[in-house]
Amino acid sequence: MNLQLGDVSHIIQLSIAPVFLLTGVGTKLSVLTSRLARIIDRARAVESLLDEDNPSDRDNLEAELDELYQRSYLINRAITLSTSCGLFVCLVIALLFMGDATGLGLDKWIASLFVCGVLSLIGSFIYFMREIFVATRTLHRQHARDRIRRLSR
Repeated sequence: MNLQLGDVSHIIQLSIAPVFLLTGVGTKLSVLTSRLARIIDRARAVESLLDEDNPSDRDNLEAELDELYQRSYLINRAITLSTSCGLFVCLVIALLFMGDATGLGLDKWIASLFVCGVLSLIGSFIYFMREIFVATRTLHRQHARDRIRRLSR
């Protein structure tokens, strides 16, 4: 295994696109984990309101808690798929180096792992979009409830 400087620079050029993808996945993971933290904080607040002796808005709080649990499930799936994508991309980069350095024909493995990474990323975006829809539905429900309260006064 005798690598020349030109070989290493060629390998680095090949790995630039997957590295950019990995950067985007890392940023997305940051957004997802931030949303999960906010969901958990709100769920704890709602649970503490439900623990009161006789909360006046029990039905709405229970509905909100159910929606928060659904959102946390969806975000967890999105995080899992984004993390899988990052793992696949890291493997692609490693195989690019190994294949070029050793002369092994790893092109099918590299292509397969890259496709798996992109499919994981697509799945993550689908779960993320579903979570946004649930969050928006919750917001609309709460807005309608507040509007009814204001009108009934």
